[in-house]
Amino acid sequence: MKDYYEILGVSRDASDADIKKAYRKLARELHPDVAGPEGEERFKEVGAAYEVLSNPEKRAMFDRGADPRAASGAQGGAQGFGFEDIFEQFFGGSGGPFGQQQRGPRSRVARGGDQLVTAEVSLEEAVFGVTREVKVDLADVCGTCSGSCCAPGTQPTTCSQCRGQGQVQRVARSLLGNVMTTSPCPACGGYGTVISSPCPDCAGRGRTHSRHTVKVDIPAGVETGTRIRLPQMGDAGVAGGPKGDLYVEIRERSHPVFERRGDDLHCTLEVPMTAAALGTVLSVETFDGHQDVDVARGTHAGHTVRLKGLGVGRLQRQGRGDLYVHVDVQTPTELTEEQEALLTQLATLRGEEMPEARLAPIGGGVFSRLKDAFKGRG
Repeated sequence: MKDYYEILGVSRDASDADIKKAYRKLARELHPDVAGPEGEERFKEVGAAYEVLSNPEKRAMFDRGADPRAASGAQGGAQGFGFEDIFEQFFGGSGGPFGQQQRGPRSRVARGGDQLVTAEVSLEEAVFGVTREVKVDLADVCGTCSGSCCAPGTQPTTCSQCRGQGQVQRVARSLLGNVMTTSPCPACGGYGTVISSPCPDCAGRGRTHSRHTVKVDIPAGVETGTRIRLPQMGDAGVAGGPKGDLYVEIRERSHPVFERRGDDLHCTLEVPMTAAALGTVLSVETFDGHQDVDVARGTHAGHTVRLKGLGVGRLQRQGRGDLYVHVDVQTPTELTEEQEALLTQLATLRGEEMPEARLAPIGGGVFSRLKDAFKGRG
């Protein structure tokens, strides 16, 4: 029995993500368009291994020592010849659903792969949007062969083994007697043609790779994890196939002053005790310039001032969130003799030289105000 873990090059305790990553890497390396016909059998092995290990039930069966792809492992059939094998003998090795045979040669034309690149933006750029240039390595149509994979002046020749059919037939013995089977031609990989003189610049792949600089319009409201799709900006297709897509994933940098919560911004405004008691108007620097914040007379710590429309632009929607300014009343810790004397005089005038302890219920006081200020704005 084949070791599917060894085929994919992963450990037996590999996660689903590790299995998928290993499969994609090997599939790209062994694809007939890259490795040629000689890599086809290995390509099939990798596909079979992924089919088993990506399915929890099949993987569990394999871990118990049975091969879920073989009828002998699943059903205990005689001679190790399973139902899938019989089906394949009747309808051909390259069948689709219910064994329907795919006739004719394979096309070399294939869509280009998608690419993913990361773009880092500041909080201010996320608020308003920005145009950014990103660098990415992409596959391009070979300029020498124009994607034909052939050296200039040459073209693919008809495969002598399958005579351009892309498939070969053979007689095989089965439980039902001799049957005719059809499989992709091993000489041409099922394409029906052979590239005898590969392009020297792209080694017969029809594509080359180079670094590109791509402009991307990043809209307001993006955040870490947002992906922007640029259609047909990915890898060039094979043999004239369409381009893939380019995805730009956003990473948002944190800000030293403002904290983002959805479409809203939050910050803390430190206010002297005297200003909070007497009231004042303070100018604060925002992403929209200086804005006045009205600190009412007798403002307590935890009081919140809402500045409408000064938050983050809403992604794919009109308008912006709000800016919430949370007041932090600063009590002085170091006083001069004169300042201490004045505060003592104030306490005397207010009858607070020996203040009484007054407990407040949970529903009131500064903690309640703080709770109300943050409630619903996370």
